[in-house]
Amino acid sequence: MKVYIMLADGFEETEALVPWDVLKRAGAEISLVSINSEKCVRGAHGITVTADTTIKKISDITPDLIVLPGGMPGTTNLAKCDTLCKMLKDAAAHDKPIGAICAAPSVLGELGILRGKRAVCFPGFESKLAGAEISSEPVCRDGNIITARGMGVAFEFAFALTEYLFGAEKAASVKNSSQYIG
Repeated sequence: MKVYIMLADGFEETEALVPWDVLKRAGAEISLVSINSEKCVRGAHGITVTADTTIKKISDITPDLIVLPGGMPGTTNLAKCDTLCKMLKDAAAHDKPIGAICAAPSVLGELGILRGKRAVCFPGFESKLAGAEISSEPVCRDGNIITARGMGVAFEFAFALTEYLFGAEKAASVKNSSQYIG
């Protein structure tokens, strides 16, 4: 399973790296993708991450899952990336899964991808989820769209993505193998 986690300057580090870690443990072929021209991307809290590639190098490849971490101004920067917006529209048109957490579901809302879907986001961004039925769940899956409230549910979000791609048994296995026993 090929997974792209899209990084823009100002991304929320936990919301990108927790899904990366969990999906990697599940066996996904996962890439951190910079929407910038360079691989280095600075997070919302000053952590610089070196992505595996840039969006220009992979824009013609449709992955099995696209993940959008939130954070500010990361979400705003994601929404301004025409190449990413085209990839998201193409993924949605082909019922490929898309995960978005925190403020990032607003990108999907602005593109019309959430119309008729249940979705959740960071409190205060609900008005940007155009056409969505706002859920009260911390993590919400409706068809191929998985959304989550924010950093506090990053692991739940990551396990929901894992379950979608690999099934409930694999997600439970990764979750159980990651627990501290002492």
